[in-house]
Amino acid sequence: MQAKEAAERLGITQRMLRHYEKEGLMRVDRTLNSYRHYGESDLRRAARIRDFIAIGFSTREIRAMSACLSDEGSGPCEGGIGKLTEKLENIERLRADLDARREAVLDRLASLRDGLSNRDRSGEARKNLADRVAGGKTTVELNLVCPG
Repeated sequence: MQAKEAAERLGITQRMLRHYEKEGLMRVDRTLNSYRHYGESDLRRAARIRDFIAIGFSTREIRAMSACLSDEGSGPCEGGIGKLTEKLENIERLRADLDARREAVLDRLASLRDGLSNRDRSGEARKNLADRVAGGKTTVELNLVCPG
């Protein structure tokens, strides 16, 4: 099948298929008129590449696992478990870093909200004072909250 149909079946663009080939992840046969021709094994290989990219592998990382892309062999690809384990560990590190950043943002946000809340209460007290003075009242109670 030609690139357009292959891309449609895989749910990717023709450009992505050409990118896989350019990056050395797959070799595609050509017809006499130089059109790319994709067979079923090419589709399976491209689907594996697509799936590895979707879970965060770079084309460089995928190239290093080329045995995991072919239909050859009767069992798991050599090194595949190790590479997937490394990727999972990296994701866990990134996740922990993002969780720490999230907590820092939440703490800062809470601090800012507290400061604004205190400022708003202080502003309300000043407005009440101004209203009372403008109204000619002689006694004024102040309940100001100073930001800490």
